[in-house]
Amino acid sequence: MALTVKQVASIAGVSVRTLHHYDELGLLRPSGRSSAGYRLYSEADLSRLQQVLFFRALEFPLQEICKIMRDPEFDLGASLRMQRQLLSEKAVQLQGLLAAVDAALARLESERPMTPEEMKQMFDGFDHTEHEAEVEQRWGDTEAFRESKRRTARYTRNDWQQIKDEAAAIFERLAALMTSGAAPDSPEAMAAAEAHRQHIDRWFYPCPPALHRGLGQLYVDDPRFTAHLDKSSPGLAAYAAAVFAANADRAKSPT
Repeated sequence: MALTVKQVASIAGVSVRTLHHYDELGLLRPSGRSSAGYRLYSEADLSRLQQVLFFRALEFPLQEICKIMRDPEFDLGASLRMQRQLLSEKAVQLQGLLAAVDAALARLESERPMTPEEMKQMFDGFDHTEHEAEVEQRWGDTEAFRESKRRTARYTRNDWQQIKDEAAAIFERLAALMTSGAAPDSPEAMAAAEAHRQHIDRWFYPCPPALHRGLGQLYVDDPRFTAHLDKSSPGLAAYAAAVFAANADRAKSPT
């Protein structure tokens, strides 16, 4: 099957100009050309376009999408699993916001004072807990993804708060080590890395050292993670990646 640029634009709901732009960026090159030189797209090209649009829906900049999808190790299945996790988290947040709006509308029609619990629930929709589950999708296999989904499905609000507090304490420890000049392969730094690896392993999915190394690499490859970690401690993302890598190397070394 070969589709023209106009047919693809109609199917995907994008403009012809957008498809031309993606071609110019090297993000979506058509698989073939007609005898007259017109672009022809295959089913595989449609799948790639869908990936681009998924990333765009998640507000990834085009430059970052190009970097991700040009990676020789880019895996379509792993990417889809990661995108599903991100979209699920976004849906949960939107559902919370909708519930908060509905509650606010209901309060407009009622003159009774709010209970303490209702006051707390006013802001539930804005409680965007950041955790590490999404990053596993790039390297983990299907069973790891299922395990993460099984575990997190039963976590309570208190569980998420504990997870957030534990992670914050570990990164504060890493930031202090970085500031003190501790080398990434120092015993203290690798102990912090091991604490983080065990944190992921305990709360989300089995996290062997090699997978943990990949997680650290994402901290420097993904600008969202880099910005989050470097916000209070500039350079922390790169330092964490180096420490996680050193800890993984130690795990491979013969004793």
